[in-house]
Amino acid sequence: MLSRVDEEVSIGDYVLSGGELPAMVLIEALSRQIPGVVGRPSSVAADSFRDGLLDHPQYTRPREVAGMAVPDILMSGDHAAIDRWRLRESLRLTLRKRPDLLARARLGSRRLAILREIAAEEGLSPGELARLVSPGAAKDNESHEAPVGGG
Repeated sequence: MLSRVDEEVSIGDYVLSGGELPAMVLIEALSRQIPGVVGRPSSVAADSFRDGLLDHPQYTRPREVAGMAVPDILMSGDHAAIDRWRLRESLRLTLRKRPDLLARARLGSRRLAILREIAAEEGLSPGELARLVSPGAAKDNESHEAPVGGG
């Protein structure tokens, strides 16, 4: 009987009863990277974690569902404003839900400035934010300053 493991992959910090669910998670995650599997390639390029941040909230039609409305900015047609909103919300969600990701996130001076604004709005001190972000975050390659979101 052959019992060699050539690679080990973790899908999270929990225990499952069998290997079926982890196998399905891997198939789903990897198949999304194959051209043609996802309808719009830009959707894959903008997935959560692609640049170290969670993705911005997603909305669909109709404009209002169960009392929740699509933000007016997303209906404005102002693509630059929409990109700014998406970036801001991506940073906000990452700070709220997965602040641990900020230490490895692709930040630059623009994103870091926005993150500082959000942290202040959320009641975090500059020192608390500094403990979450890598020391060289503002010096990271500015090419990562592209907008968040697939459009």
